[in-house]
Amino acid sequence: MSDRLRDHGLRLGSLPTGLLNAVTDVPGVEVGHVTVRRDEPGPPAGRGVARTGVTAVLPGPAGELFDAPAAAGAAVLNGAGELTGFLQLSEWGLLETPVFLTSTHAVGRVYDGAVAASVAASPRVGVDDVVIPVVGECDDSWLSEARIVQVEAADAGRAVESAARGAVAEGCVGAGTGMVALGWKAGIGTSSRAVAEGGVTLGVLVLANFGGARDLRIDGVGTHAALGHGVELPRPSGSCIAVVATDAELSPSQLARLARRAGLGLARTGSVAHHGSGEIFVAFSTARRPRGEPTPAARADLLDPLFAATVEATEEAVLNALWAAEDTTGREDRIVRALPHEPTIELLAAHGRLA
Repeated sequence: MSDRLRDHGLRLGSLPTGLLNAVTDVPGVEVGHVTVRRDEPGPPAGRGVARTGVTAVLPGPAGELFDAPAAAGAAVLNGAGELTGFLQLSEWGLLETPVFLTSTHAVGRVYDGAVAASVAASPRVGVDDVVIPVVGECDDSWLSEARIVQVEAADAGRAVESAARGAVAEGCVGAGTGMVALGWKAGIGTSSRAVAEGGVTLGVLVLANFGGARDLRIDGVGTHAALGHGVELPRPSGSCIAVVATDAELSPSQLARLARRAGLGLARTGSVAHHGSGEIFVAFSTARRPRGEPTPAARADLLDPLFAATVEATEEAVLNALWAAEDTTGREDRIVRALPHEPTIELLAAHGRLA
């Protein structure tokens, strides 16, 4: 795994991280990416500049999700975005497919690919019942040509096939390839927390594409006066999809409450959930049960530590996305700079934030 702010002594919150400080610290969770980068003439002659992709987060083996769906819940901080399957998550509290992340105009194509991937994973899909894939989006059109859908339906299946445990690639990868957050290049970020009270783990993966250029906070330290910003977009709105995973056995309503806490983590980094931004969150448990068997509620005394873990891991996941990202040139030769490492470390050290 690449260098992170934590490696330089930044400690966010009071809970310890998991082994990899990634959503894959939660047993059973896998992450896969398909990155789409191309440089062609714009339409109609070519497909233009593509800085986009697909990311898949799996609660377990794809072939088992139909027979043993994951208990899940979802929440919205600001709804100028899309997460397909949200109504079924809210009504049934079940996740029957991986969670897919991509760009706004690619939602339909990735949905088609997600159906095909589910059919390939289980012969019962489309025979015994159908699935409603969960696909979340953020707008990467500042850097990526959006007049043509840049991903293929098959990229959803490729993201599932590439999914693995272990370290998670962050920054300009998969769905995060063209994303911008808080004035800097961003994308995919992840973090985890170990909750000793229940012997459980919680992890978060974010697709960070939100916030104004003057808003970034790192452990409460405003950065703009010292660091400036890499780009100031015409509108500060964007979106952020957060995927929260845990091995705690929680009910769907408890998971929806857990998902809602991701918004507090975004707020710590500087988000105000702008009018045109989509902050949408989904949480699932890997403690899966056979289809139709209810999931019992967790002990109430476990909820507060899990809430705290969600807030801390979401905050750190956003910062990890910023830290891992690289300078990126996109369509119309637009350049978005990455957060500068050395000046950031010096700023945090001056404010006493590094251990």
